[in-house]
Amino acid sequence: MPNIYDSAYDLEKAIRESEEFKNLTTAFEAVMNDPSAKQMFESFRDTQMELQEKQMQGQEITEEEVQQAQKVVELVQQHEDISKLMEEEQRLNLVINDVSRIITKPLEDLYGAPEESTEE
Repeated sequence: MPNIYDSAYDLEKAIRESEEFKNLTTAFEAVMNDPSAKQMFESFRDTQMELQEKQMQGQEITEEEVQQAQKVVELVQQHEDISKLMEEEQRLNLVINDVSRIITKPLEDLYGAPEESTEE
């Protein structure tokens, strides 16, 4: 019987060797090697983290903070290298989400699929 952890490490290796991860690495290095892009990207990440922390702690996010975050997002999306990095990150996340769905299938089969939320 295969060891689950061995399979997980094989999966990790497959992700590292995937086209999606290689493209993400190249895009990440392009941003990190450009001082202004790097600073802009780090500012964007910091803003994201601050807002996520506030949400997790149940704190109110002000309209001003929302507008500030939107400005930062617009700014990074206009930067070609950062925009590319975000696209590649999204591609890899899709792969990882698909893999996650596949590996949690036994639980879904056992307990039934979680109810889809129909929030509008």
